[in-house]
Amino acid sequence: MNEGDVGALLREAVTVVLKLGGPPLLVGLLVGIVMSLVQTVTQINEQTVAFVPKLAAIVVTLVVLGPFMLGTLTDFTHRLFDQLVAVGGS
Repeated sequence: MNEGDVGALLREAVTVVLKLGGPPLLVGLLVGIVMSLVQTVTQINEQTVAFVPKLAAIVVTLVVLGPFMLGTLTDFTHRLFDQLVAVGGS
């Protein structure tokens, strides 16, 4: 395993992290912005008004995208272990 292989593996790891963490973070961000606008317009400054919808949206996102996330993580793990076996076998 040379430096190029390690670099490719690290790049793939960062891509997997972005694929897994990006959608829930973006949904939380969008719901948070919408709830902040609603709080500003209605002048309700209760923290749970923003927290509960944001939490619900993130949970729904995780439930909907769960199979995709599991598949992505499983594929990456298989490739990583295959590389480890290839290095150990040579």
